[in-house]
Amino acid sequence: MAVQTAAPDVPRGRRGRRSADVPALVAGARDGDARSVARLISLVEDASPALREVAAALSPHTGHAQVIGLTGSPGVGKSTTTTALVRAFRAAGKRVGVLAVDPSSPFSGGALLGDRVRMQDHAGDAGVYIRSMASRGHLGGLAWATPQALRVLDAAGCDVVLIETVGVGQSELEIASLADTTMVLVAPGMGDGIQAAKAGILEVADLFVVNKADRDGADQTVRDLRYMQSLGGRFAEPGHWRPPICRTVASREADNGIDKVLEKVEEHRLWLESSGEGQRRREERAAREIEAIALATLRERLADVHGSAALGSLAGSVVAGETDPFRAADELLDKL
Repeated sequence: MAVQTAAPDVPRGRRGRRSADVPALVAGARDGDARSVARLISLVEDASPALREVAAALSPHTGHAQVIGLTGSPGVGKSTTTTALVRAFRAAGKRVGVLAVDPSSPFSGGALLGDRVRMQDHAGDAGVYIRSMASRGHLGGLAWATPQALRVLDAAGCDVVLIETVGVGQSELEIASLADTTMVLVAPGMGDGIQAAKAGILEVADLFVVNKADRDGADQTVRDLRYMQSLGGRFAEPGHWRPPICRTVASREADNGIDKVLEKVEEHRLWLESSGEGQRRREERAAREIEAIALATLRERLADVHGSAALGSLAGSVVAGETDPFRAADELLDKL
């Protein structure tokens, strides 16, 4: 297992790193070498000058991994559930990658590794790769580098990639655009009865997991979720997938409900294939990735003109009333 920290919130490369032999790293990753995988993800996180070469080398080997996202409020048991899922997938003979996004330290900027402590059961398993990534203020529950890190694990031969988000709120829904199947975890006694009636994170679920189902209030939480589904919305559209509700006690070694979760995940995978929704989601994911890269490049170029003579001249024209901010912005973009 490899544990890493620190991910930049903007794509500004670190030139101080040693040069990378990208073809050798990709070949090593394809052969299951954890160090090569770690190095490739580090290049992604650092927005290395070799990043474009990395992406080009990985591209022919991607598109095979099943991507499963786990999200939910802090304290619902995401890491414990991830650990249980890894154990179940490994029992089925599948190679598993885990991208676990942690909150960033306000002092070092690195990931707070509490989640990794709870995944030590798989530390010696060569069929499992776990990577910790710092959010570094990136909104949506993920890190800036998560999509490209996913490509690395996909190309490295992982059959399943689990993406565990930062504990998120109602508006942080980025995982739904990255995962094939999104699990939303809830737990009894955490205000879910109120939250279930609101728009937000519960609407992105492909599967609801009521974890800690041995606690009082689990039945009420299930009823709240079913009531939310009865209100309509996308859940009621003809031919649309209706998210099932599973109960788990992920902290248990046996009889924890994870087998039922895997059964529903497989049903969803088959539905994605038969309905064409899976292809649509992957195309939408690629479109968002392209857009994000283009916007990041544009931000870098805009940073180069900050304080420039061209910007100062346009600002003076706006102040003098000779032009308006929108026309000035168009002129600035034309200069880029």
